[in-house]
Amino acid sequence: MRVAGPRTGLMDGHLTEQERLYNILRNVHWALGWLARNLRPRERVLLTKTEAVAAAGWLLVAAHGGVTLAAYGKSAVVEEAKLIAERLVHNLERVILGKTEELQLAVMTLMCKGHLLIEDVPGVGKTILARSIALSIGGTFRRIQFTPDLLPTDITGVSVFNQKTDEFEYRAGPIMAQVVLADEINRASPKTQAALLESMEERQVTVDGVTHPMPTPFIVMATQNPIEYEGTFPLPETELDRFLVRLHLGYPSVEDEIEVLEAQRFAHPIESLEKVIEVSELAVLQSAAPEVHVDQAIREYIVMVVAATRTHGNLYLGASPRGSLALFRLSQARALLDGRDFVLPDDVKELAYPALGHRIILSSAARIQGATAEEAIAEVLSQVDVPGATPEP
Repeated sequence: MRVAGPRTGLMDGHLTEQERLYNILRNVHWALGWLARNLRPRERVLLTKTEAVAAAGWLLVAAHGGVTLAAYGKSAVVEEAKLIAERLVHNLERVILGKTEELQLAVMTLMCKGHLLIEDVPGVGKTILARSIALSIGGTFRRIQFTPDLLPTDITGVSVFNQKTDEFEYRAGPIMAQVVLADEINRASPKTQAALLESMEERQVTVDGVTHPMPTPFIVMATQNPIEYEGTFPLPETELDRFLVRLHLGYPSVEDEIEVLEAQRFAHPIESLEKVIEVSELAVLQSAAPEVHVDQAIREYIVMVVAATRTHGNLYLGASPRGSLALFRLSQARALLDGRDFVLPDDVKELAYPALGHRIILSSAARIQGATAEEAIAEVLSQVDVPGATPEP
């Protein structure tokens, strides 16, 4: 049945009356659900302007069988997605203090159904961030400590012979979780690292010729220490390219670190962290992000930025088309997080380094001169004309 969902744009003009009625009833269901979740308590009955626009938008969507009326302000879908994302970020801030931008980037990765590489020194909250995300969405969490003797089957699982049934049974490995932490991923052998590739890209694992689908949602959060390289196996470019974002948490400020001491005086805040969104609400986030409009000029800007990395003098290897897709999707998520249904050039510029920094390789001469990937990305952004901007004479 061809059905236009409550979060689509213009409905299909060729729908039958039965399909149109189905759309209307489904959208009424979504509208009532939104109102039940977002109306204020009795003692505060009045709605703010934004809430009133969102509520009216949902009812209009329901009444018109899926037609979104932009003339009434922000679409209800964008507003609801923004509220869900903010609720998730605020919950993470209870545990990770003073890192709002980094937490937003982690949430945007989740919105894009991507995977996250956290490269930082020990003790700054990499593991806690992964656990906090799993608790906030009510998902299953598994931690895999990567060591040189770790085998691929220790990750994917193994087939075990059952003498009672006279058959082989699949015993799932720790990869079969919704949030997987691959701790110190660069300490395992390349063969073991490669065991993650199929699950990250194709959302499935194959054991003894049998394919097993991954749970939904599914995100891999890998960590590695950028300081200590003894006894490690650097991730190959093919695997780095599978991560949507590379994130650096960094040390907290003095004020935030003092607050951390007080917050963990008696117990760690993660022990009281609760689920704040349902899996269905996460689905709203992940389905709303692709609906964000990206103008043709912005698309060309994204491609030109990525293409410029391939010809930059300090770069031995530029970003692949997968980098363009990553920047495109992250820009949509950034707009959604800001409550917009369209992407701005500033979104692209802000996310260029997180999306492309780990996909490029500096030349030997550039490394000797002390150049960094962040500086190379900044130079690329300064060289590519921004859509709508007037070039300097």
